[in-house]
Amino acid sequence: MKNILLLLVLSAFASGRAYGAIERASVDKCKGCHEGVVNSFLDGTHHGKAWSKDQTGPKYNCETCHGNGDQHINDNKIESIISFSKKSAQKPGKLNDVCMNCHGKSSDLMFWSAGKHKRNDVACSSCHSIHKEKQIRSASTCFSCHKDIRSQVNRFSHHPILEGKVTCVDCHNPHGTLSHGMIRAETNNQLCYRCHADKRGPFVFEHPPVEENCMSCHNPHGSQHFHLLTQKLPNLCQDCHDFSRHPGTPYDGKKGFRGTRDNKLIARSCLNCHDRIHGSMAPHNPAFPDNSGKVFTR
Repeated sequence: MKNILLLLVLSAFASGRAYGAIERASVDKCKGCHEGVVNSFLDGTHHGKAWSKDQTGPKYNCETCHGNGDQHINDNKIESIISFSKKSAQKPGKLNDVCMNCHGKSSDLMFWSAGKHKRNDVACSSCHSIHKEKQIRSASTCFSCHKDIRSQVNRFSHHPILEGKVTCVDCHNPHGTLSHGMIRAETNNQLCYRCHADKRGPFVFEHPPVEENCMSCHNPHGSQHFHLLTQKLPNLCQDCHDFSRHPGTPYDGKKGFRGTRDNKLIARSCLNCHDRIHGSMAPHNPAFPDNSGKVFTR
């Protein structure tokens, strides 16, 4: 009799009919206490969109990620199961290993070990939900930890992150890169040129700080000054051009505080004349050097 039953079970497995039953059994024993979580799991990314399409069998159920639940059912302790909640007894590294069992081959995760999130013990579950699809592209996910960046984005001049036109992951790869700040390019300039191609050049006359690093003058997340500048003009220009050509003190007592109209002080300050500040294609005019491409006036 036992042999007959064994043959029936093996036959069911061979035909694929037993897979769903075993998977359902694993899900059902969790559903007694976690009905809401199980229901969202059945409709979520893992079960509804990934495993049900490409995989079948008893391997793909709650215990795939949470481990064997028999001990947890007996003692009802969170320590006896792999939990991805804030009360988890497991360290982030172990939780991430569970995710990497399936996602480790993804090209987007190839530099995970080199990224700051990995090195700072950030768990995948801090940003992702394993039971349902989560809108991970929302900046609020990043702001929950990066509160200094949230403060910058709320400033007067900012990239349209709050407006939803730009997201954090457009510039950063949260899963790790070999670049500083986990940006999606080798350098800051190469990243900026993806949107601001007009600033790429090459120009006949290039502004050295522009060529070196856009962040010499701009704060990419937000600033109190127009065009995301790190300082108000002309202070920003005076960091380098302290005494050359024009007087280096347009905010002195003779000009800044006596109501004198000075084109180096009002409106766009230095940019009133030097409007091609990123670079100029105009030739140099030896006869009138103050109106030539060499000084970025045209």
